Amino acid sequence: MSKRNKISFVVMIALGFLISWYAIRDIKFSVLINDITEINPWWMIVALGCILLYFLLEAVVTYILVKSSTPNFSFRDAIRVPLVEQLFNGITPFSSGGQPAQLVVLVQSGVDAGKATSALLMKFIVYQAMIVINFIFSLIIGFDYLIDKVHALAIFVLFGFLIHLFVIVALLMIMYWYSFTKKLVNFCLKPVRWFVSEEKYLRWQHNLNNKIDTFYTESVRIGHQWKLILKIFVLTFFQLLFYYLIPYFIMLALGYYNANVLMITSLNVLIFLVISIFPIPGGAGGAEYSFEMLFKSYVSNGSKLVLAMILWRILTYYLGLILGSFALVAKPSKMLNKNKS
Repeated sequence: MSKRNKISFVVMIALGFLISWYAIRDIKFSVLINDITEINPWWMIVALGCILLYFLLEAVVTYILVKSSTPNFSFRDAIRVPLVEQLFNGITPFSSGGQPAQLVVLVQSGVDAGKATSALLMKFIVYQAMIVINFIFSLIIGFDYLIDKVHALAIFVLFGFLIHLFVIVALLMIMYWYSFTKKLVNFCLKPVRWFVSEEKYLRWQHNLNNKIDTFYTESVRIGHQWKLILKIFVLTFFQLLFYYLIPYFIMLALGYYNANVLMITSLNVLIFLVISIFPIPGGAGGAEYSFEMLFKSYVSNGSKLVLAMILWRILTYYLGLILGSFALVAKPSKMLNKNKS
């Protein structure tokens, strides 16, 4: 991890404490402690299990995709991938560091860079597609509530959806309209020439064309493996489902047994989209605000609402940072095998 990333890690942890302090500043300490002692630990264990299953299923997806082209790839190395991804997603703006970090981990594990890129791109496409599909269903279920309660967030939700939809359309265009898409991308890149040097422009153009070529070649290879893709879609569906269910189990832990599981899950899908468009790493500030705005109708007690928000952020964000830090320093299997021999 670079010095810049280390600083970002410390800043995000400090910012988390600051946001939590701001949220609880008007709550009596005795009331907060009482609410903490009344938490049902069993439901919290279920919530914890959900986020761990989220990580595990992503590791399984990575393992299946990489194993198809790299037979000696181990499941131990696959587990490192989503955890390191969580770490770098959480400390970089717009989660931009997650994809490169995954690639580095796979290359460290002995996977060819081209094959690793192919697997990650296919995983990314399926993941984005499931987000879009889940959003459409959630929109049908929860958008009226969103407009009625916090209509200001509706704009962010729709904007987040459009970003994810644009990404999916762009990737599908590369897969099915390769020549046209490549020409279109190069045409759209031409105005950049006005603002940067010729050398930099040509380098960017070359790198972009290489990425498009690599993605197309590998997508054609994997695209014929329909059984594999179907398996990845099913696993990704359950992966996201476990993530979306976390607020529901937190509410059960706080004693809100009348919570509507379908509505709570749908609202968490909408929060997921809001977080994705905030430039601050981890969507800090925006995530907490969205959670409080969307769930305050279900959790009327101010102290418990803040507690629910903090518990949700610990599980869905800070746990990933901590586990990712351990995964980052863990040695890949091939290095351990060398040490043994």
